Amino acid sequence: MAENQSQYQTFEHDVLVIGAGGAGLRAAIEASSPGVSVGLICKSLLGKAHTVMAEGGVAAARGNVDERDNWQVHFSDTMRGGQYVNNWRMAELHAREAPARVCELEAWGAVFDRTADGRILQRNFGGHKYPRLAHVGDRTGLELIRTLQDHGIHQGIEVYMEVTVVTLLRDVGSGGRVVGALAYDRERGRFRVYQAKAIVLATGGVGRAYKITSNSWEGTGDGHGLAYHAGAELIDMEFIQFHPTGMVYPPSVRGILVTEGVRGEGGVLKNNEGRRFMFDDIPANYKDQTADTPEEGWRYTQGDREARRPPELLTRDHVARCIVREIKAGRGSEHGGVYLDIAWIKEKLPNATDHIKRKLPSMYHQFKQLAGVDITQQAMEVGPTTHYIMGGIRVDADTQESTVPGLFAAGECAAGINGANRLGGNSLSDLLVFGQRAGHYAAKFAQANSAGKINGDEVDEAARQALEPFERTGENPYQIQHDLQNMMQDLVGIVRREDEMQQALEGLEKLCQRAGQCGVTGHREFNPGWHTALDLKNLLTISEAITRSALERKESRGAQFRDDYPAKDAEYSKFNFVNWKDREGNMQTRREPLAPMPNELKKIIEELD
Repeated sequence: MAENQSQYQTFEHDVLVIGAGGAGLRAAIEASSPGVSVGLICKSLLGKAHTVMAEGGVAAARGNVDERDNWQVHFSDTMRGGQYVNNWRMAELHAREAPARVCELEAWGAVFDRTADGRILQRNFGGHKYPRLAHVGDRTGLELIRTLQDHGIHQGIEVYMEVTVVTLLRDVGSGGRVVGALAYDRERGRFRVYQAKAIVLATGGVGRAYKITSNSWEGTGDGHGLAYHAGAELIDMEFIQFHPTGMVYPPSVRGILVTEGVRGEGGVLKNNEGRRFMFDDIPANYKDQTADTPEEGWRYTQGDREARRPPELLTRDHVARCIVREIKAGRGSEHGGVYLDIAWIKEKLPNATDHIKRKLPSMYHQFKQLAGVDITQQAMEVGPTTHYIMGGIRVDADTQESTVPGLFAAGECAAGINGANRLGGNSLSDLLVFGQRAGHYAAKFAQANSAGKINGDEVDEAARQALEPFERTGENPYQIQHDLQNMMQDLVGIVRREDEMQQALEGLEKLCQRAGQCGVTGHREFNPGWHTALDLKNLLTISEAITRSALERKESRGAQFRDDYPAKDAEYSKFNFVNWKDREGNMQTRREPLAPMPNELKKIIEELD
């Protein structure tokens, strides 16, 4: 089954972008603008990326609906949502540049919903003080991908579909910079070598490490794992966002996302007693921004400038924990969730059915087709689902370059902007802002450097290791992934304890041993079992990073909730946790002090708080 290194199909580019979601497409478009050669690798098909699951909108302080909104308020909201352990420079750049990136999308053909006077309409969303999310009904991610794809294919970008990267290649003789990647095409199983002067990782998230997730099969932490094993550092890996509203029934669709836009349009959360339980627990730092009564909350969703947000639009980490509390107390729905009710607005609007179908067309069809529920007449059953990771590759805020020369990252696989919790809608503006920056600086790096030297022996050894599962008769890799997902869901999930996470570390060690012995049958041509065996390395790597960082953070902050340390500890607001690979190949964790925030940014936060 082996191939001689000289026979590998080889492709050469100035910039190689790995991942073709929103961040990867935006990076590729920007990198191509100065005329450098750009290659774009898709794990699946172009246009099919997890970005389409970001349905609610793009957060950008344009002030179209409420002129009081501006970048300073967006910056303050982002820092508050992240519990102030964000990279303040990334949060600043994001808030400042997001409006321009949305204008860019509009110029490239994105069709947004409109205000009465023709401007881009913006909706309310959790954690945002003012209506801020530019949107296309509840299909914003799909429109973003369509726009970037249609624009990108005219920029001379070479697209490689259904290709998965096995390892990044480095030139140890030139400071350890990345010089290429070894990959295989999923259809035929043949290895390929990509030579590049700079590489941008934009591979998305890690949801497939958990049993219940909104992520599709591609979300196996590839970028995180590739970067880590190439010598890059990971940061904030303890912070996993469990989106509060995923489908819970029927079992075949459990975890599929239910957009926050439902709550932004007036949807409310109820327990099996019919009570809006979110009013029971409003955090002190959001008390002055949260409605006192259901009536005030409704007025907020309808654009009343004097009303405050309903508690259903508090930050995702808090809403998810409140839902878990209701379920554990026996006040959950029939199938183990709670009820999300948008149908109730018929008490307020005479044309409620048509209004819901117009504002939430995807949600209407999703529940009608998958669950047999008409959301204009019935409440939905929802529960938390693994949705997003705030942690990822540690990058420079301005350039998006990692700690490995020539290796850049953007979107969900990069980290810093979100801190302990991401606000809804910030993911799409994040990937636009930092995808653009990563592409720009990767192209500059490529123009300033010559092609590095690829070590043929390193390529041959990586290919040999990738083929080892065919030579073994061990257990099925699907069983190992299944056991990993159950363990992470049970032991390193929404509520965490030291004893359980120590048990998870021991379990991960055993799973690594099993993964090293797993075997596959058949040939290399589109062999999903083989693909899963190769995915296990990255899944196990990121699971270890999540667990080790969560153990070290002995407090509850944002998405990290420790049952044994339920309070926030001011000492832990002074640093982030960083994971890296030592010379012996072991994962290490350290505290990295937060960079001091400039006084002018501190003043913004103080004044708005």
